[in-house]
Amino acid sequence: MRLTVSQSPHEKAPYTVSKVMWGVMLALVPAFISSVYFFGVRALVVTLVAIVAAIATEYLTQKFLMKSEITAFDGSAAVTGILLAFNLPSSIPMWQVIVGTVFAIGVGKMAFGGLGRNPFNPALVGRAFLLMSFPVDMTTWPKPAELLTKMWLWVDVSVDATTGATPLGVVKEGLKAGESAATVMSQIPDYFNLLIGNVGGSLGETSAVAILLGAIFLLYKRMITWHIPVFYIGSLAFLTGIFWLIDPTHYADPLFHILAGGVMLGAFFMATDMVTSPMTVKGQIIFAIGGGLIAGLIRLFGAYPEGCMFSILIMNALVPLIDKFVKPKRFGKEVNYG
Repeated sequence: MRLTVSQSPHEKAPYTVSKVMWGVMLALVPAFISSVYFFGVRALVVTLVAIVAAIATEYLTQKFLMKSEITAFDGSAAVTGILLAFNLPSSIPMWQVIVGTVFAIGVGKMAFGGLGRNPFNPALVGRAFLLMSFPVDMTTWPKPAELLTKMWLWVDVSVDATTGATPLGVVKEGLKAGESAATVMSQIPDYFNLLIGNVGGSLGETSAVAILLGAIFLLYKRMITWHIPVFYIGSLAFLTGIFWLIDPTHYADPLFHILAGGVMLGAFFMATDMVTSPMTVKGQIIFAIGGGLIAGLIRLFGAYPEGCMFSILIMNALVPLIDKFVKPKRFGKEVNYG
């Protein structure tokens, strides 16, 4: 009998990097269509500019600075560009889109050696950079186009647009001013509009339905598992639900926290990033619970109305520790049961 000696893994998944990345892009199509529907052609332009800037930055970095194999066209750079665009308002200046994308790829990814070596989600690194550098432009939210009175596909909503706070911002400021939760909640769109995305916010985060359609596809194809999204959303709902039950007059209900802001997009498309999330199921559960609780704490008590981005980046930093303490026992390792 002949034995073949090789390094693990001995059983390989049927997916390559390119297949996974193109699968993620396909899953993001419903959210992309929703963003163009509600925010007009400007959403299309922001997304395309981010994709081109991401691919160009990775290509130029690998060719001229790292002098390494060119992987800019494997889909990973494009996914980063799309996810960053989905975390931006439609009114953001195009040069800021380019600057943020260059930072996301150049600093968030290539500075660490490229795909597979970056500790933080590059799209969120780019968004954090833009938020700290250009807070006014990053928190100016055009309202969805008036579809019945405008040729919405051709309307540039950054020009002469109606702007307003996101539902999370309205609730945050209203509760801080001492208004009751009932009064504040009456000032925001109903849950149906939150569900379909007919609210102000970043391009790809507003429609929970569109995000769920893409998530179902990823789960069906087994490109992600259910552990991180379920425990992330569940822990956020658990924490916000406790405070809502204790004092419903001063805290929003957990369903609002699930549907508003970037929770759905973050839970299914960014927290599940294979590179920046733990390797084991137990580690992924710890990662997700920590992220959901941090997001809830920021929303309830922090200065920012949204906490999804910061929660994922903080948990990204803890992934090496999580992997260290929950790694499985090696086969054949002696275990003392006494």
